[in-house]
Amino acid sequence: MSKISAEALLVQLGYNPNNSILSNLKQIIAKTPGFEEIQKHIISLNEKLRPYGAFIGLSNSSNYLKIKTSHSSAELEKEIEAWAQKYKVALIKSQDHYYIAGKEV
Repeated sequence: MSKISAEALLVQLGYNPNNSILSNLKQIIAKTPGFEEIQKHIISLNEKLRPYGAFIGLSNSSNYLKIKTSHSSAELEKEIEAWAQKYKVALIKSQDHYYIAGKEV
């Protein structure tokens, strides 16, 4: 699978890359096991989340990508969990969001 540049990934996630955001993403990439294997799937999930008012963003409090939702629903949770199972991605579920912890080992 070809590697997507950090700048391109930020653009795909709706960010305007700058040094601070790029540095944050690089830390996330370095600390996310199997990131290169799941990066394209992260972009496709971000597209699937839009109709639900949800998106993937950078966490301000930890070195994870975060699935942010304005409101959760059973259908949205099912979509996220099916994606994680299909691509063997470990998620950390919090009260109103998920963290993408990396490729399951």
